[in-house]
Parts: sequence; C-alpha cells; structure tokens
Amino acid sequence: MAVKLFAAISIGSAVTEMKIFEFSSRKVMKEIDWIRARLNLGLDAYTMGRISSRNVDDLCVVLRDFKRIMEGYKVAAYRACATSAFRESRNMLIMRDYIEKQTGIRIEVLSNSEQRFYDYESIASVTSEFESIIQNPTAIVDIGGSSMQISLFDKDKLITTQNIRVGSITIREKLAPMEKNSRHFESMVREILDHELAGFNKLYQKDRQIKNLIVVGSNLLELMKQYETEAKKITSVSKADFLKQYERVITMKPEEIAQAYEIPADSSGEIGPSAIFCKSLMENFGVDTVWLPSYSMSDGMAYDYGVKNQYLRNAHNFEEDIIAAARSISKRYKCSQAHVKNLEGIALQVFDRMKKVHGMGSRERLLLQIAVILHNCGKFISLEDVSECAFNIIMATEIIGLSHSEREMIAYVVKFNTSPFVYYKELAEKADISKEEYLVIEKLTAILRIVNAMDRTHKQKCKDVTVVLKDHELKITVASQEDLTLEIGTFREKAEFFEEVYNVHPIIRQKKSL
Repeated sequence: MAVKLFAAISIGSAVTEMKIFEFSSRKVMKEIDWIRARLNLGLDAYTMGRISSRNVDDLCVVLRDFKRIMEGYKVAAYRACATSAFRESRNMLIMRDYIEKQTGIRIEVLSNSEQRFYDYESIASVTSEFESIIQNPTAIVDIGGSSMQISLFDKDKLITTQNIRVGSITIREKLAPMEKNSRHFESMVREILDHELAGFNKLYQKDRQIKNLIVVGSNLLELMKQYETEAKKITSVSKADFLKQYERVITMKPEEIAQAYEIPADSSGEIGPSAIFCKSLMENFGVDTVWLPSYSMSDGMAYDYGVKNQYLRNAHNFEEDIIAAARSISKRYKCSQAHVKNLEGIALQVFDRMKKVHGMGSRERLLLQIAVILHNCGKFISLEDVSECAFNIIMATEIIGLSHSEREMIAYVVKFNTSPFVYYKELAEKADISKEEYLVIEKLTAILRIVNAMDRTHKQKCKDVTVVLKDHELKITVASQEDLTLEIGTFREKAEFFEEVYNVHPIIRQKKSL
C-alpha cells in the first residue's frame, strides 16, 4: 500500500493535542509530528459544570491551526475525540455544534469506557512489553482530572475495570481550601483514596497478588525523566527511585514544581495529587515497580485506526478482553455458566447461518455474545423482575471496549429477551436510540429469544446442535435422547417474533440416536 497519513486529535481536560502518524506497507506506524496546547478545560467543567466561552474560543483557535497543519501534510483521515471535560459539561451539545461550525472539525465525545479503551490500545502499541507485562496480575490505572480507572489484567485477559470518582484536578479543588500544609493535604488525599482502594480490593482484587502497576494519564513521567531512555517505550521506576522524587515534590508548591521540573504552571497543580495517588497504589497493591508509559490517547486512536483499516497487525486481541470482562460480570451476578456456555455456541451458530439475511457484521456478533453471557444477571437482584434488573445492571456496569450506545443495545436485547418488545416509535420517546441501533436490537433479540428457549430448564439438553438455512426456513436439529417437550414448546412460542423480524420460519427438530 502507499503511505497513509492519519491525524489523531485528543481534547483532554488540560491538554489538547494532535499527533500525525504515517502507516507504511511494512505494517509500521510512525509518529511524524506532535503538536500540543495547554487548555485547562477540565477546571471549568468540574467546577462550573460547563466550559467557559473564552476557553471554547481558545479551543477553536487551536483546532483551526490543527486543520491547517493537516492540510499541509495532506492527511488521508483524521479523528478528533473529546474526553471527560466535554462529557461533564452541561452545554456540551451546544458547545460541540459551535466548535464544529467554527472549525470544520467533527468532534466525538467519548464515553469513559471508550476513552480508557484507547488508553489501553496506546499501551498495546508497544507490543512486546504490553503482552509480557499482562501475563502476570497487572493493574492499569488511568489517573484523570475527575476520576481514576483501575483495570486488572491476568493471564493476558481483562478481569475487571472500575471507575473511582477521585481525580487529580477535582481532589485539588476539593481539598485545597481545607489544607493546613503540604503534609496535611497528603494525609487527606490518602484517607480518601485508601478508603476507595479498600473497597476495590475487597470486591475485585481479593487474593490476587498484583505484580505490575502501570500508571497512565498523569504527569508523573515528567518527574521521572532521568529514568527514561529512547530504547524504552514504557519507563519503569523502582519504588525506591519513585520515593526519592516523591519526598522532594510532596513538600513543594505547584509553582515550585513547575520551575524545578520545567512543567507548565497550569498543570503543575496536578503533580502533587498524582504522586500521592501513585504512592498509595503501590502500597495498597504491594508492588515495587511502577510503569509509566510515554504514550497518550492519540497513540491508541491511531493504533485503532491502523488495525481497523488493516494497516497494522493487531498486537492484542481486545475483543477477548471485552468477552472476559463480560464473563467476570456474569460470574459476579451468579449466572449459570453451563447455561451461558451452551447458549453461546447455539446463538453464534444461528447468527452465522443467518448472515445473508440479517446483514450484520463481526461487531454485532460480539454484541450478541455479550448479551447471551449477561442475559440472566438480573436474577441476582430479583426473580420477579429479571429483565428490568438485568437492564439496570448492564447500564450501570462499564465494559471497556464497548461504547455507551453498544452497552445500551446489549441492555435492551437482554431486557426484551423476556419482556414485551417495544417498537421504535415508542422506544425513541424514552431512549436516544437511532433507527440503525434499533434494528440491531430487534435482530439480536429475535435470535436470543429462540436460543434461550432451547435451554428453558437450564439442563443443557440441546448440546449437539446443527443449524441450516434453506429458502425461508431455519432448521435447527438437536441430537438428544432427552425429553425436549418443554424446550420445543417454548421455542415455538418465540418463533413468531423471529419470523416477523427475518421473514424466516425457525423450526426445531429432535434427532434421537439409535
């Protein structure tokens, strides 16, 4: 392929940046330019609930400059993503519309899970280090301006990910009026964070001994530049070396930190809280080394673009992480794993055989698999109102790698598995669902309903299943000696909706072995 240029624009709480990458025929991604501007959008959003007109205009100036640079490079494509400062602004829709009209740059506002996903992809772009690190229990902690995301990996899989509403900007704004001195501030921050980490450890870490700690999204690398080398994409710092810098910086005022470490004055106030967070994390997890990536979300956006367009080889299977996270949620809410496993195989087989009819792709196939894994989680809360409880659990639980809209689609598929189906006009009145998303919900619900009927008793009678689509008939054959009267009866009840959606009549046949 010819060389392709891609621009990744990241609009963060404190920094707005653009990185331009080159993709070559050798499946290599190379950064060729990096432009940064300090815009403290987060302070406005977290304290006033909106971004000021002045900062909006400053952002427009920066984005217009970015556009001119992109035109100069003749980039083939770009992506501009905003994070928590935009998400938490009351005037987000108006502000985004204004900025897009003033600059011609379309902005996507990422959900928290999407933002963290790109952070992980940025680390994964360092293939060998990332893959080797997460073979052992690893905590990846993303310290943001308003919150902290903690994700546990083990044996190359994501175990859980949780968001804690404590961030480097918000903690400074909250505690600064109360602090007596730097040590008092440190003590207050530790009290808040240690309480949150104790809950995390009890619920999610349990007996798992964390071996590696990766801290992203902070300015701590600025303190540790002396340990950085060009050959190392992730800087590792021992606890002893970290504490040397920690003891120095913890007693300094933000302006002193800015001068000593040559850090912009408007970001130096985040250094103290970030350092306290990191120390607390090291002590709570019992690790002796912290890894500090020199990558930003823009690298993850570019990596994602390269993989999706087959300019890069996928170094890490993130879909497996999404599935692993869903399984973890399923186990947490005591779903029958034998039931789930049985239905997964049947559902995916039906999806694959129906591909020419439904026209959906691999992403929708993944959403169906997640819906199957989570379809019974509501029973943990209530045996009477399973569907509504399951909907609420899924909407309240982040799954890294899924967007908010994807998680909402899964939640509705699970809800409509047993609840009466709601048609588009009525659903659109209470949910921000597009027609395209609605059609996916409808199609996946039809599959989940007939598949779930095949294990009505949760005894996995329908294990040996073959699925054949011919003309307008989907024939599902079950080789079993069991009495399938209940399963066949329930299947026929669910077949009507499937036929309505696909104009294909599903039938189930039992084949008894001699």
